[in-house]
Amino acid sequence: MNIDLLIRNEVAKALNALYAVEIKSEEVQTQMTRKEFEGDLTVVVFPYLRHSKKGPEQTAAEIGEHLVANVSEIEKFNVVKGFLNLLVSSKYWINELYQAFQIDDFGYRNANNESPLAMVEYSSPNTNKPLHLGHIRNNLLGYSISEILKADGKKVVKTNIVNDRGIHICKSMYAWIQAGKNDTPESTGLKGDHLVGNYYVKFDQIYKAEIADLISKGKTKEEAEKEAPSMAGARELLLKWEANDAETRKLWAKMNQWVYDGFDITYKNMGVDFDKIYYESETYLVGRDEVLRGLEEGIFERHDDGSVWANLENEGLDQKILLRSDGTSVYMTQDIGTAKLRYEDFKIDKMVYVVGNEQNYHFQVLSILLDKLGFEWGKNLYHFSYGMVELPNGKMKSREGTVVDADDLMEGMIKVAKETSEELGKLDGFTDDEKSEIYRKIALGALKYFILKVDPKKTMLFNPEESIDFNGNTGPFIQYTYARIQSVLRKASDMGLSWQQTGMAIEPGAKELELIKKITTFPEVVSESANNFSPAVIANYCYDLVKEYNQFYHDYPILKEENEAQKLFRLQLTQTTGNVIRNGMALLGIECPERM
Repeated sequence: MNIDLLIRNEVAKALNALYAVEIKSEEVQTQMTRKEFEGDLTVVVFPYLRHSKKGPEQTAAEIGEHLVANVSEIEKFNVVKGFLNLLVSSKYWINELYQAFQIDDFGYRNANNESPLAMVEYSSPNTNKPLHLGHIRNNLLGYSISEILKADGKKVVKTNIVNDRGIHICKSMYAWIQAGKNDTPESTGLKGDHLVGNYYVKFDQIYKAEIADLISKGKTKEEAEKEAPSMAGARELLLKWEANDAETRKLWAKMNQWVYDGFDITYKNMGVDFDKIYYESETYLVGRDEVLRGLEEGIFERHDDGSVWANLENEGLDQKILLRSDGTSVYMTQDIGTAKLRYEDFKIDKMVYVVGNEQNYHFQVLSILLDKLGFEWGKNLYHFSYGMVELPNGKMKSREGTVVDADDLMEGMIKVAKETSEELGKLDGFTDDEKSEIYRKIALGALKYFILKVDPKKTMLFNPEESIDFNGNTGPFIQYTYARIQSVLRKASDMGLSWQQTGMAIEPGAKELELIKKITTFPEVVSESANNFSPAVIANYCYDLVKEYNQFYHDYPILKEENEAQKLFRLQLTQTTGNVIRNGMALLGIECPERM
């Protein structure tokens, strides 16, 4: 049983025995004992003075004496004013370690038929460009949140909505028609998403040149933007697409497939996946039908130009367009349709949208609109809002071709990992294939950890060189400690040692106890991380655990320990630490190499 729960239960019993008062265990106030005092958990006794009719110190002492006399897990106590500090016996901690040692996936809870189902949407790319650094943070957060929710006993569906229709892809299509020369990924040697992205940039170049030309002929900037042939051409393609024009649809399908193939490679390299992918082209009509139903029922209103709007002034917001005057849909329309289809496909208990904080207003409105349309579950959607990620040289603008490409960034990270490892000489004696695989794991571990250790709500600055550091709060530092642990266990096995037996008579030292206490909190850390949708909780726990282990490793001999029982106990402690590091890092999508 969790020590906090055990103590709260026993304090409730003690209060009943001492003062004949019925207190629920969840009402008992406990906290971690402050470092300057001896103890593991502290009970706040002030709420019970009216029952004891005594001062805080005497009341705390009476409760402490009762607990020591009746609860074997509590070794001794001390009182500081109205705070009862309880020291848990080393026997309890050793038994907790033995239990954790025997569970390979310690810290994880399995879902069952009664478990709630959470759907987590992440990635949500447009099909006019490759994934970039911002997408990396989105994908890593979404994947990690999904894995953490699963580890906390939830059923999870990982989903993606691909924005595969709209003016953005029509711009790439127009540029390809004008200047493509029948380019394909095969003929150019480019990944399909890169090829289409190049034509999105090309469109912007054509558009700007046309505007400049029109301005030079006397047009105002606003007139030039409206009259530019390229923008008119892209809009015409969009209208043809919505009218189901065969040639337009054929080109759209071809170019989108190039992008999907490119995305698949990037997702695989990033180590993320999805259980279900939705496409805007398949959901926007469902959304449009819902908007038209809302119009008929008087929920929405049509303006003079034919556009359809939601008036949200009574909710303290403004008016929101749902259908343009030409009948084409907006993102909100698509999201309404996608939400409806998802709840038809899955009995979702919690819908989590992983989308940047610039969309806070959008999801506030979406929740209101779904509720207005009669979908009860609209009120319960959760927008996991996160801050932007930037590089030291500033922000990114994809249409200008200055985007920090996800593929390039990951490739660059592998290069930095290789250079750093070679400088340190850590992989001497490995084959080239082994080195390549370790470089990949170090690079992605560095990238993922650096991004996920930060509070998701904060805008962050990503520094590739800083992230690949084998010291400090980094992925490689944690991976290296895990590899060190595996090295110790391999040497122990080569020595013929077997450390599977439990119940050995040993007396753990202070650093061993601190390490055990840190290990045994892992299940609570997983739950805290799930409840707060925060991978940062897991990341920083892993770092703290590794620091605790390295202090133990530095101060206590393991394989050279002369006492056989103590040696085997330390091997159990080492193996369990390694398992928890591996399990924790896996929730961040990070692989830990067995050798480094």
